[in-house]
Amino acid sequence: MTATNATKSVLEGMYAAEAEYLAAGGPGEASFAPLAEFFSPHVVLHQAEAMPYGGTWHGHQGMERFFLAMSRTWESFEMLEQDFLASDNTTGTAVVLTHVRARARETGRDLEFPILQTIAIRNEQITEIHPFYWDTAAIADICANPAPTQHQSH
Repeated sequence: MTATNATKSVLEGMYAAEAEYLAAGGPGEASFAPLAEFFSPHVVLHQAEAMPYGGTWHGHQGMERFFLAMSRTWESFEMLEQDFLASDNTTGTAVVLTHVRARARETGRDLEFPILQTIAIRNEQITEIHPFYWDTAAIADICANPAPTQHQSH
């Protein structure tokens, strides 16, 4: 089933605001205010511990700190394709499948990967997010280790 209009509107609005925020340079370069309106003041984001920005992030201040950590990790983070699924309720849990192309700031390495997120929405605001990554080890490796050099044999 596809996302309801209200749910899809919240999700599309949040992802558009996130893309603008990151494109503008993120924390210190762009205002968090356009993003904040999509999140409950009590929002909770659960990131996998193996991620460079792993942990649990609480409230608007937590989300601002998360986006700071994310922008320190990624030089670019492009959402190539997204599918939105939700129940027919105006509140409940939505599922978003996003295909991402990203470049690690520290290493300059590129990676494409899927993220599946469950997103709880109440009163047209996001209250809880659980991202699921296909391969957290590959993401951590891309972010921490320069590309292997190839040796030529003589």
